[in-house]
Amino acid sequence: MVPVIRLILFLQVDVLLRAQQMAYLHMTALEVLLEILKLTIPGLVVFITVYVLLKQLTAQLLVNRQMDQKIDAQKISIPHRLQAYERLSLYCERISIPNLVLRLRHDGMTMNSLKWGMMQAIQQEYEHNITQQVYVSEALWKILRLAREHMMTILDATAESLDKTATAEDYIQALFEYIDRQETDPLITALSAIKKEAAMRL
Repeated sequence: MVPVIRLILFLQVDVLLRAQQMAYLHMTALEVLLEILKLTIPGLVVFITVYVLLKQLTAQLLVNRQMDQKIDAQKISIPHRLQAYERLSLYCERISIPNLVLRLRHDGMTMNSLKWGMMQAIQQEYEHNITQQVYVSEALWKILRLAREHMMTILDATAESLDKTATAEDYIQALFEYIDRQETDPLITALSAIKKEAAMRL
């Protein structure tokens, strides 16, 4: 009895499979296309979703990494910038005429020896601080460079305005008189620019 039941079940399954195969064989092109779409669309949706999510995640990770690098760079550069502003402020003070006279004048100096000594001191101070331009803006460095050139011009023009017989004391007096006549002091302008930029960037 059991073999007969098994035989009947086998025949029924065989008939169903044959009927399904016949159904697929008689499907139209549109029906075949619809079956393919049923299988592929869900997978395609999953792929697109995963792709978009991975792209967004990668972009966010890149932004976070750039922010971290920027923060690290600022931590490193801020002390250097602060030091640069301090050194450039000192530079402006050291190349002022009163400070140059105080440091360089001594008994027995001629006008020309004092003039060249002051010009050399300004140039040495400039060269000593030239690397600080890396840490400040181009505009600020231009102001500092112009201030140096202006100081050189003052020293040279004042000497030219005096007689060849003028002494170092005559030269110093003429320099101070020139300073008093100035409406704007390039070194004060430079110091103001340093303070303003430091307040903005630190």
